[in-house]
Amino acid sequence: MNPLRPVILAAADSSRMKRALTGTKVTAEIVRRFVAGDDRAELLPVAAELRTSGRMVSVDFLGENTTDRAQADATVAEYRALITDLAAAGPESRTGGAIPMEVSVKLSALGQALSVDGPAIATDNLRTLCRAAAEAGVWVTVDAEDHTTTAATLATVRALRPEFPWLGAVLQAYLHRTESDCAELAGPGSRIRLCKGAYREPREVAFQRGNEVTDSYLRCLDVLMRGDGYPMVATHDPVLVLAAEQLVAETGRATDTFEHQMLYGIRDAEQLRLAGAGLTMRVYVPYGSQWYGYLTRRLAERPANLTFFLRALVGS
Repeated sequence: MNPLRPVILAAADSSRMKRALTGTKVTAEIVRRFVAGDDRAELLPVAAELRTSGRMVSVDFLGENTTDRAQADATVAEYRALITDLAAAGPESRTGGAIPMEVSVKLSALGQALSVDGPAIATDNLRTLCRAAAEAGVWVTVDAEDHTTTAATLATVRALRPEFPWLGAVLQAYLHRTESDCAELAGPGSRIRLCKGAYREPREVAFQRGNEVTDSYLRCLDVLMRGDGYPMVATHDPVLVLAAEQLVAETGRATDTFEHQMLYGIRDAEQLRLAGAGLTMRVYVPYGSQWYGYLTRRLAERPANLTFFLRALVGS
């Protein structure tokens, strides 16, 4: 595991570091490598270009830990407008038929962290978005956040799945609980995005060593690939990408019953290789002005990202 990862993740939670970095003249190119723009007007051409290259998209309007009801309402309004815009572009094509575009949303951005009735408000807001998405032919996936929100987030997903069985959930392989969550949630028709995990977590709830996280991911991936759901293999790790290919061959999965996912701005050549091989390759595309937390977690995941950032910062 990257020895700088704990330091960078600590910076993600530091308001002082946030002020220092966002207050400097960090060039737009640094942020734009990982973030598609500040608003939908900047996002939509990026999404269209990715689709032209044979890739799919999942769009995230950046923001989390909302503690103001008006801000949560504004987030819902933005997502509804986003869903409308994505629907206007039409479904994406792939081997086996059309596939919806997708939005990814954090429940804390929908009000889960509000001091009064936060989880209930977030659930109602997510239901509103799912209804809009169902009418528009767009998928919704609920992003994972730190471990303190996991139980409440998965409870919301369970509550809404009877009405929206296609509602996706993100599970993080570094959490001790995730293997059992995979077994429980990956039933017929379900969609599970499996990632390693991007938050700073205590050893009581999460694996700390890189090899432990990889081993957990492999166990979880095996559960999903042998299950009845739709696995979304969210990783840039070549070992895990290869493991997914091997499990697909071993289980006889059709190419339209799972997908690869990677982040915008990371391993672009590999994304194109997977798409060119006829596999479903979806790119997670964030946009919005609240990019700090997202960007620092991306830097923590791969040393190459940090090197790029520091070089650009020095040169700016």
